[in-house]
Amino acid sequence: MLSSLYALVALGFSLLFGVLNVIHFSHGDVSIVAPFVALATVQVLATLMGPQAGMLGLVLALMIAIIATGFLGILLDWLVIRRFRNSPAMMALVATVALGAVLRELIRTLYPQGSNPKPFPSLIEGSVTLFGQTVSLFALLVIGSTIALVTLLFVLLHHTPLGMRIRAVAEDRDVARLMAINPNRIFAATFFIASAIGAVGGLLYGSYAGVVRFDFGVQLGLIGFSAAVVGGLGSMHGAILGSMLIAGIDILAQVTLADGAAYRLVFVFALVIAVLVLKPSGMFGKPVIEKV
Repeated sequence: MLSSLYALVALGFSLLFGVLNVIHFSHGDVSIVAPFVALATVQVLATLMGPQAGMLGLVLALMIAIIATGFLGILLDWLVIRRFRNSPAMMALVATVALGAVLRELIRTLYPQGSNPKPFPSLIEGSVTLFGQTVSLFALLVIGSTIALVTLLFVLLHHTPLGMRIRAVAEDRDVARLMAINPNRIFAATFFIASAIGAVGGLLYGSYAGVVRFDFGVQLGLIGFSAAVVGGLGSMHGAILGSMLIAGIDILAQVTLADGAAYRLVFVFALVIAVLVLKPSGMFGKPVIEKV
């Protein structure tokens, strides 16, 4: 379940890097905007519809949050990130780090009592018995949602005209432009898809934790980025495998070490360092060779 949560964020990093060759370091903060949008929408619907809102209101709020976060990704690209497409990678990296700080402070300032943790509702409760083991329905929801989104993303990228255009722009922007493909539209579509998938991860993470904070996006984004780096930036299946490895190290540290929960991230980032030292391009990443 934890690897599925990380994978939803890591996929956004890999998708954006694969198409734009830009590390969108504020992607975790964008993903955490979704739970706050959902909470605000639930309150508005409860005011308008009263107690009748119920589960229908929650589902509607989740849909609105996912779509709104997708459009937020487009807006951030238009306002900031597109300015650095032809700049050195370090400039875009610094700009997106600053952009994440701006998003966190906007949530803290604009949302009522934004500095305090906000209770987030459980999306599903209960458990079932599978192969003699008790499994929570929430875990099945997270895993099933991730499998469904990964499948839809694969179908989109490999079996639709939009996916063909995304892969063409990722391969060579100039040639794609000569083939009458507008890169700006493809960038917008890519940001919408990556941000919407990240929003699903943010919503599920908020439900998993039971609360959301304005700064949750820092750790979530850092772990998602680390998973993408371990698997290889730009590789979809690498992001999934990297998420599984990081989540495995995370849980292993918690269950085998005394006070392992306090030191779990030490082992996670030690894995990231080891991968970068031994294979800088990641497990499934392709090394880039430039002739000078």
